[in-house]
Amino acid sequence: MTMRMIVTGAAGGIGRAVATLAAQRHAGCSLALVDRDKGVLDDVAEQVSALGARVVAVAADLATVDGPTDAVRAAEQAFGGIDALVSNAGIGGLAALKDIAAEDWDRVFAVNARATLLLAQAAYGSLTAAGGSIVATTSVSARFPTPPMGAYSPAKAALLMLVKQLALEWGPAGIRVNCVAPGPTDTPLTFTAFGDKENSKAVANRAFRESQIPLRKIGRPEDIAQAVLFLAGPDASHVTGTEITVDGGLSLALMPATGTGKTPRHSAT
Repeated sequence: MTMRMIVTGAAGGIGRAVATLAAQRHAGCSLALVDRDKGVLDDVAEQVSALGARVVAVAADLATVDGPTDAVRAAEQAFGGIDALVSNAGIGGLAALKDIAAEDWDRVFAVNARATLLLAQAAYGSLTAAGGSIVATTSVSARFPTPPMGAYSPAKAALLMLVKQLALEWGPAGIRVNCVAPGPTDTPLTFTAFGDKENSKAVANRAFRESQIPLRKIGRPEDIAQAVLFLAGPDASHVTGTEITVDGGLSLALMPATGTGKTPRHSAT
């Protein structure tokens, strides 16, 4: 049986990379590509289809209560079931906690955390029948506060715990649930921050960020996609409740960044 997979946030960045790599690796796989941006999504679907995959494009707003369920039902109707769910859609939002509006907080949580739960609930029957898997895209921000995105880190932290809770509760049904935590990665979401080569501030920000990463480079969507597909597929058949961090070693650099390990300097008095 060829893999039948849902990929959300598929119009660009990590989601697009996951869909492309899946089509390249799994001949004749079935992919339900989900995103709000129908125009771009249709273009991506056409490109992925050209690689030999069976593709259905599903336009859905995952911030709504019905959007996730509608997306899953569309995939089930097209493919007769689901083997893997990649819950990748996410949003940022630049607002400090003292300023953030309640509706903005709720939307960040709705997309970054609640959508995974609603997708998973809708797909439970299909995934149980298939002995399937769920992979969510978290972030290193789930473990490290990331100002000025006051809602982003809390939402990703909630998603990380949701993954662990789902893995524990749904393991007896044969469903594996894992996540991948990217560090700084070149995606449409981060373009303004450090991807725009025509913007001097973005260029300087990129240089600084790369200087703090042990591998000295920003991640590519393809780097994250490799980990996602490993967790989604049979090579990870005994892996559940796990987070794979793909950040070039950034998480290792936290203590050195505070000066730990350096010989202190004492000024003469």
